[in-house]
Amino acid sequence: MVVEAKGLLFDMDGVLISSIGSVSRSWRKWAKMYDVPDPDNYEVPHGMRAIEIVKSLRPDMDPYEGLRVIEDIEVDDTEDLKVLPGVKALLESLPPDRWAIVTSATKRLTVERLKVAGLPLPERLITADMVERGKPDPEPYMRGAALLGFSSAECVVVEDAPSGVGAGKAAGSRVLGVIGTHTLEELDQADWVVGSMEGLTVVRSGAGLELRFSAVR
Repeated sequence: MVVEAKGLLFDMDGVLISSIGSVSRSWRKWAKMYDVPDPDNYEVPHGMRAIEIVKSLRPDMDPYEGLRVIEDIEVDDTEDLKVLPGVKALLESLPPDRWAIVTSATKRLTVERLKVAGLPLPERLITADMVERGKPDPEPYMRGAALLGFSSAECVVVEDAPSGVGAGKAAGSRVLGVIGTHTLEELDQADWVVGSMEGLTVVRSGAGLELRFSAVR
């Protein structure tokens, strides 16, 4: 496939880095601390902001206190965090003004994970604590496109979770799904799906970017 776009909007966890081990351990620890039923088997809803998870698990508590605690736990747990195949070379090849990260993680957690992973911190960043409404609402990706100076329709969103794919589509962007945390079937709203980021290349083309990849759908 050859696709033209003005900008790229990347989700972070599951697209650029894998932090699923840390996420699972951290939330199960948090669930145990706050008496959530069956904490050892708690499955995190991937792509949802932490503050919304806190509200769903313990609607009776101060959500910002719960957010502070889970953020501290996750920042301290970087044991098996890893960069996904092809990502480092891809990000280093991109013009800095043509890409942004749009993530459901907080800014503090995003910066820490990128630092541990050895990935560049983008000049443009939208995190969970910068928006009123998280994915699958279109606000995060609309804000990300605006940071680049383009319309959402001129940007390609790269996502691994159905909630993020839905957010990108609702914003009016085309979406490239990446198999990893979810299956091909679960990414059925994406315009295209790839098996990994390894086969994605991006080069300047006139006033925009040219994406090349082999889609599995």
